[in-house]
Amino acid sequence: MNTFMLNLFRSKIVIAIGLLIFLLIIGVVGFMFMSGYRWIDALYMTVITVTTVGFGEVRPLDDASKMFTIFLILTSIVIVGYAISVITEFILSKNNFEDLKQKKMQKKIDNLSDHIIICGYGRNGKQAAHKLMAYKKPFVIIERNKEVIDKYQSEMVPFVLGNANEDEILLLAGIERATTLISALPNDADNLFVVLSARQINNEMIIISRASQETSYNKLKLAGANNVILPDKIGGDHMASLVVVPDLIEFIDNLSIGGKSNINIEEIAVSKLYDASNIKTIRDLDLRNKTGCNVIGYKDGNGEYIINPEAEQPLMPNGKIIVLGRPEQIMKLNSIYNIK
Repeated sequence: MNTFMLNLFRSKIVIAIGLLIFLLIIGVVGFMFMSGYRWIDALYMTVITVTTVGFGEVRPLDDASKMFTIFLILTSIVIVGYAISVITEFILSKNNFEDLKQKKMQKKIDNLSDHIIICGYGRNGKQAAHKLMAYKKPFVIIERNKEVIDKYQSEMVPFVLGNANEDEILLLAGIERATTLISALPNDADNLFVVLSARQINNEMIIISRASQETSYNKLKLAGANNVILPDKIGGDHMASLVVVPDLIEFIDNLSIGGKSNINIEEIAVSKLYDASNIKTIRDLDLRNKTGCNVIGYKDGNGEYIINPEAEQPLMPNGKIIVLGRPEQIMKLNSIYNIK
């Protein structure tokens, strides 16, 4: 429920509770002074009068006490009725608001295309979402824990509640229109089922899966995963590398790929750099003089990488180049070639 509605209902509930307490105080004080009851008897009479349960009086009432009791009954009908209506409205409005919020979110997801689906919002899922947000890539998260969704859902982080193993949930996340799926579930068997289901529904999408055990690597690849990441293995390799080649690893760690406004390395499709009707080389583009960036890698259409390519390397339209530079140089490159 949004903040305005929550504050509105909160103020109404406070008023209703305040009126009920005020009614009890008036009843207790009235019975004590008008009928001479002890405070416990006065409280008893007030409660049975307000709740209209029909128990007998502590002792017979005189005319003044009877008139006060009539006033208390009529007043309690109004106040108790108001309190019940406020609580009922709050419950119904909360349910309706949740339904409307979910429908609004689903409509937004239905309008997405060429987006990324993240299955699981644990440690790896959050890191993936953070990186995608930094690059302003559209994504949808599938999460089975309602508490996690309630905590993190926002306009920027759309969720689908459910089990990513189920085809219906994948379809709600727009898997037929997605370009990539990241399966970051903690259990390898669950990731395997997700990869199998996703590959059957969308044979063209890129699927990246997390794996805890090295024995799961080949199974996930056979199931259809394009890439399988073993976080524990990567972490161990990184720590060992800090012992073997510490300066090199620290240099690589300082190469930021955290977001579009603060990056040192960028990959760019050759088709965005020039008209493919006339094949050009790295020398022809002259990116060093134009932007200050250096081309440190080239990936051809067959997926083969060339590290530190020669200046005469022809750049085919279906290839990609990897450039290195300071953030301002990368931004200049993106600006010149209108790369988003």
